[in-house]
Amino acid sequence: MANFALTCGGRPLAGRTRKADNLLSRFMGLMGRKGLDEGEALYIAPCSSIHTFFMRFPIDVAFVDRENRVVKVAEAVKPWRVLMGAKGAHAVVELSAGSLGRAGVADGDQLELQPA
Repeated sequence: MANFALTCGGRPLAGRTRKADNLLSRFMGLMGRKGLDEGEALYIAPCSSIHTFFMRFPIDVAFVDRENRVVKVAEAVKPWRVLMGAKGAHAVVELSAGSLGRAGVADGDQLELQPA
């Protein structure tokens, strides 16, 4: 899988963003991992809801529309939860807990993926 850099309004969010865009990679997501490093993210598309079953750590989640505009933010989502996106959600970005708050990401913000 290719790595991408993820930014929000020019502010870096993750320098190592993987895309999960096939059935297996979307299904597996972050399951079985021991953690998500600072500066690492997973971009899942298409995706309008997620679960954190079988995960061992909390994550920050940003649901985005087809233009990668944030439609919903959820911070520090704990394991064993189900999270539904907002109207228009087309993809989701999963980051280490605290990443979205530190970057000040909010609904309406534009995210950008660029080849790393």
